[in-house]
Amino acid sequence: MNTTKNLQKVIVLVGPTASGKTDWSLRFAKKYKGEIISADSRQVYKKMSIGTAKAEGIWEWGASWKGLRRTYHVEGVPHHLIDFLDPGKRFTVAEFRDRALKYIKLSFKHGRIPMIVGGTGLYVSSLVDNFNIPRVEPNNKLRKSLEEKPEEELLGLLQKMDPVAVKTIDGRNKRRVIRALEVCILTGEPFSQQKKQGEPLYDFLQIGVDAERSVLHSRINTRVDKMLDAGLLEEINGLLKQKYSWDLPSMSGIGYRQFRAYLEGTRSVEESVELLKRDTRRYAKRQMTWFNRDKRVVWCKTYEEAEQKMKAFLEIK
Repeated sequence: MNTTKNLQKVIVLVGPTASGKTDWSLRFAKKYKGEIISADSRQVYKKMSIGTAKAEGIWEWGASWKGLRRTYHVEGVPHHLIDFLDPGKRFTVAEFRDRALKYIKLSFKHGRIPMIVGGTGLYVSSLVDNFNIPRVEPNNKLRKSLEEKPEEELLGLLQKMDPVAVKTIDGRNKRRVIRALEVCILTGEPFSQQKKQGEPLYDFLQIGVDAERSVLHSRINTRVDKMLDAGLLEEINGLLKQKYSWDLPSMSGIGYRQFRAYLEGTRSVEESVELLKRDTRRYAKRQMTWFNRDKRVVWCKTYEEAEQKMKAFLEIK
């Protein structure tokens, strides 16, 4: 039984980093009046454009059904949940879900097609599966005690408490491991089982960008080189001068943490660049593992194939 038959339709475009999601989404949005809601946990931050591979855009004032509103535009296409959060702040999956649902509604009110575009799997799942995610507030005392432990010990603890979460969380991202442990300890339940699925709110079509592994790796290497040429080190130094700590979620992400040792004088810039390329390739592999688990994702090798799937779903002639 199809429970989504009479629901409004939303496009979801997923895939690993550097697969070409941005290009595909812009092409479709321009042609069919789309409005993009970013599902990228790194691109939410202001002042962090180069290291997050954020599409270059501008903030513009425009009229909406509620009055004047500032919106981030990339090549004339409205984007939401991108370039809006101070790097010193945290942004949870629950907050993403709430805001994304608001922007989906706004897209429909504007007479546009809402498109969820990004590679953060948990963000996408929170919408597609309508997860009701408990809001567990950070416990600073608990976090401090966990931060004093080495990564191996933390992963061992998480393995005992939640072996499912260990498989999906980046073990090298200490902050994410600590957050999973925090939720397990404070709720008494595994982190991986915290999300409760509700009735579908929309009819989602999930399109996956199917890029060859060798092509993807080549794109990642090229992208990293371009980041350095564009001033990535200057961007990181600028953030550090503004007193943004390496321990922040924003600064501990891929594209930034790889250069900490270089800036502290214990690693060469060449080694740091290779580390970033390697970590990005590994991140892309984890993204593919996540999206491949969802058999509803329709994988497309070309934009033309994806366009036909999306048009058929939306009943566009």
